[in-house]
Amino acid sequence: MERDEREKWRQKFLVILEGFRLLDDDFMTAAFQDNLECVDLVLQIILGNPNIRATKVITQDTLKNLQGRSVRLDIHAWANQQEFNIEIQRGGKGAAERRARYNSSLMDANTLLSGEDYDRLPESYVIFITETDVLGMSQSMYVIERMIRGSKTTFQDGSHIIYVNSSMMDLTTPLGRLMHDFHCTRAEDMYYDVLAERVRYLKETEGGTRLMSEVMENFAKDIAKEAMAQGMAQGMAQGMAQGMAQGKTDIVLEMLRGKMPIETIAHLSKFSLERVRELGKMHSLL
Repeated sequence: MERDEREKWRQKFLVILEGFRLLDDDFMTAAFQDNLECVDLVLQIILGNPNIRATKVITQDTLKNLQGRSVRLDIHAWANQQEFNIEIQRGGKGAAERRARYNSSLMDANTLLSGEDYDRLPESYVIFITETDVLGMSQSMYVIERMIRGSKTTFQDGSHIIYVNSSMMDLTTPLGRLMHDFHCTRAEDMYYDVLAERVRYLKETEGGTRLMSEVMENFAKDIAKEAMAQGMAQGMAQGMAQGMAQGKTDIVLEMLRGKMPIETIAHLSKFSLERVRELGKMHSLL
């Protein structure tokens, strides 16, 4: 019976996997994990610099703030003595302007050691690739820099924020073709071979589908740990039971956003199938 259940889950997972795109953050995590070439391509096109070569990439990297809220970076990379955070955001709330500011601040806070000179801070880039035009000015890409008021001079603090609006796909440009590829579900429809090969591996080979399954399960477990910890913190002020219940609800919502089968969500969260479906419908996730 257990073997039959696992096979049913595997078949459902394969159907879900077919619909994944690079705009789905758990799929993007697997595609860019330990893959410098994919990161190079994205940075080279967005920054217009064909010489960028990543030296280190960490996916789903948690930056700690011991006195406040920590953040999880979809992609954290280093190249050409510069530091990068690439975020995939399908909803506008996750790409709020102050979220970009906070990510940038924690990147800086986790860079310098005690006593090191501020000049050792690298150039940093926070890049949001969004499904819709969250800034609402009908541009394919927004480059945000600090300026000195009353002049046209850039304030040279070395921090940069970029929003890429993937809904605008001018296929005559490298950026437009890249965003087209981020929307594709099939490798054969993609322009860039580096991305197509990775997508083909993850969707069409046994090793790739196994990796995707592991990524999704690990992602769910990490979310569970973080949500439980947050629930315990809330519980100190609101009552432990209430805080823990909210933590479990947050877990379920994140797994629903990640398109995980509801049977698996129910198993991991210990919620009933009916409760998972109810939450999904309440938040327009089912």
